[in-house]
Amino acid sequence: MIELIYFLLVCSGLTQILVYGKILDKLRPKEGFFGELFSCPMCTGFWVGVFLWGTNDYTELFSYDFSLLTGFFLGCLSSGVSYILAVTVDDDGFKLSGGDK
Repeated sequence: MIELIYFLLVCSGLTQILVYGKILDKLRPKEGFFGELFSCPMCTGFWVGVFLWGTNDYTELFSYDFSLLTGFFLGCLSSGVSYILAVTVDDDGFKLSGGDK
């Protein structure tokens, strides 16, 4: 269970850096397929999860089998968690929406 928590925290952190990190502003594509990919925490989160699944032999934080189905499921899980965290937390903490807009 702790491996899954580590995996999701790493996925969410890497997704936040790739989508919102100011240090990557000059490198991040703005248009086209990759522009859309790197502006969406759900999309980027999926591919981050698949990437980390594929490289899990190089860390002791988490270890998963190399079946494609496991990679797909971990990508989906990473996508969902990364998106939820992106829409609920920002630089100022938790985003609390009131009734006013």
